[in-house]
Amino acid sequence: MTKWLRNIWEEVARPLFLRPRRVQFAALCLRKTQDGPEVLLITSRETGRWVIPKGWPMDGLDGAETARQEAWEEAGVRPAKLGRSPVGQYTYDKILKDGSAQPVLTNVYRVDVQELADDFPEVGQRTREWVSPQTAADRVWEPELSEILRHL
Repeated sequence: MTKWLRNIWEEVARPLFLRPRRVQFAALCLRKTQDGPEVLLITSRETGRWVIPKGWPMDGLDGAETARQEAWEEAGVRPAKLGRSPVGQYTYDKILKDGSAQPVLTNVYRVDVQELADDFPEVGQRTREWVSPQTAADRVWEPELSEILRHL
């Protein structure tokens, strides 16, 4: 019970009290190659900019499980291993349909990729690309996420 309460406090309650008011969970999807690690980037549906899979909390799932689910839905990731603790966090402003900006804190979880499926929920809505951590850091817009990527 204590672990569960600590998890709720660190991943949801504490960030809500400290602002930003919204929390998301992201998957930093990685694979090993002969040239070093590669990061899976996907395009956002609205703007086409490069991002990592992320989404809002899901009932019954903790942060790591939500990140894994988002990686599946948005990129077709079948994980070999899922990190249970965040490897970092970043903030960004989510532009809502009414044009207002909502500050969001995003907890990032490492997902070691076993394979990518050809058929997944958002296939055809996004582009996927494996890139070096440096290239990924240069492509994403969020400075804090860029720093996480540079330190891989």
